[in-house]
Amino acid sequence: MTRLQLHWQILIALVLAVLVGWVTDETTRLFGVRVYPFFEFFGTLFLNALKMVIVPLVVSSIIIGIAGVGNTRGLGRLGGKTLLFYMVTSFAAIVTGLVVVNLMAPGVVSADLSREILETIPSQSQEKLVAIGARDISDLSGVFISMVPPNVIAAAANGQLLGLIFFSLLYGFYLSRVGEPYASAQFTFWQGMMNIMMKITLLIMKFAPLGVFALVAKVIAGMDQSFLNEFAETLGMFFLTVLLALGIHALITLPLMLRFIGRVKPWRHFRAMAPALMTAFSTSSSSATLPMTIECVEKNAGVSNRISSFVLPLGATINMDGTALYECVVAMFIAQLYGLELGFVTQFTIVLIALLTSIGVAGVPSASLVAITIILSAIGLPLEAVGVIIAVDRILDMLRTTVNIFSDSTGAVIIARLEGEEEILTGEKTTA
Repeated sequence: MTRLQLHWQILIALVLAVLVGWVTDETTRLFGVRVYPFFEFFGTLFLNALKMVIVPLVVSSIIIGIAGVGNTRGLGRLGGKTLLFYMVTSFAAIVTGLVVVNLMAPGVVSADLSREILETIPSQSQEKLVAIGARDISDLSGVFISMVPPNVIAAAANGQLLGLIFFSLLYGFYLSRVGEPYASAQFTFWQGMMNIMMKITLLIMKFAPLGVFALVAKVIAGMDQSFLNEFAETLGMFFLTVLLALGIHALITLPLMLRFIGRVKPWRHFRAMAPALMTAFSTSSSSATLPMTIECVEKNAGVSNRISSFVLPLGATINMDGTALYECVVAMFIAQLYGLELGFVTQFTIVLIALLTSIGVAGVPSASLVAITIILSAIGLPLEAVGVIIAVDRILDMLRTTVNIFSDSTGAVIIARLEGEEEILTGEKTTA
C-alpha cells in the first residue's frame, strides 16, 4: 500500500484543524474533558521539538558549509550574491505592499467608524502592547550588536540566531585554515553532528501532521470572534489587502525570478517546498521551520549543502519578505484610519524602515509587531494603534511566515544555479 506523502498529510491536517477549530472554542468539552488544552499540549510539543534541533543544526550546517567553500574569494562571492538577493526581494515585497495598500485603501472609512475602531482595542492586545513597549529607530543598533554575542553559549540558549550565525561563519572559515590533524578531526565531528540532526529532524517531521493540526486548531478555536464581527468589513479589507500583496509577491515576483534568473520551473519548486511551507504556515516561525526548510531544499530541490547551509540559516534571520511587506501595509492602514495623507517622503521612510527592521525581526510568532511600533513611532503615529490589527494578526502571521520561507528557499535555488549547480529541480530528486 502506497503511503500518503507528507505534504498531503499536512494539508489534510490543516483542513481538519480549521473545521475542528471553527466548531470549538476554549470551553468546548468532549466526554466532559476540555479539548483546548490538548491543542495547546500537542502544538507546543511539536514546536518545542522543532526548536530543539535549531541550534545544533544551524551551527553544524554553517560550519560544514563554510569550511567546504574553502577560500575567501568563494565565501565572499557566495555572501555577496546572498545579501543582494535578500535585499532585492525584500525591497520588491515592500513596494508591492505599498502599491496595493494605496490602491485598495482599506483604512479609508467614515469618521465615526474610524473613531470607534481606534477607541476599541481588544482586551487581548493590552498584554502584547505592554510587552512591546516604547521603541524607536535607535533600537536598530541592537541588531548589529547582537551579531557579536559576548557569550556564544548564552546566545545559543536564548535562540539568538544572528550571533550564532556570525560565530559559526568565523568558526567554519578558520576550520579550513588550522591545518592537520585538527582540521580533519573537527570537520568529521561537525559533519557527524549535522547528519545526526538531519535524522532527528526526519523523525520529528513524521509527527508534523499531528503538530500542525494542534497548532492551527488552537489558533482558530482561540480567536476573539466578537471583535472580528464588530469590525468585519474594515478588518476584512485589511486582511484582503495583505493577502493580495503577499500573493503577488509569492505567486508572481518570486516565480518569475525562479524562471528567468534561476532557469527552473516554479511549479516544481512549489512542490518540493510543500512540507516546509505548510510547516511555516502552522508554526508562524521561520526559525522553527528552518530544519524542515533545509531538508526540503537539499533532498527535494537538489541544492547542495554548501549553498543551503549558508543561505537558509542567514535567510531565516535577515530575509523576511512577508514581514517587511506586512509592516508597510499596517503602517499605511493605521495612517489611513487616522485620516492622514502621507506624502512621498513619509512613504519612502516607511519603505526604508520596513526594509531595515525586517532584517532584525526574530523568526518567532508575531515578532513583527515590535518592528511595526518602530515604524509608527518614526512617522508620528501612536504605538497603541497597533492593537487594532492584533485581532487578525495571528492568521496573517501564518501567511507572511510562509512567504518568508518561500523566499528563503527561492534564494537558495537561484544562488545554487548561479554558482553552477545543474541538478536543481530536475524532477529526479523531488520526492515531496
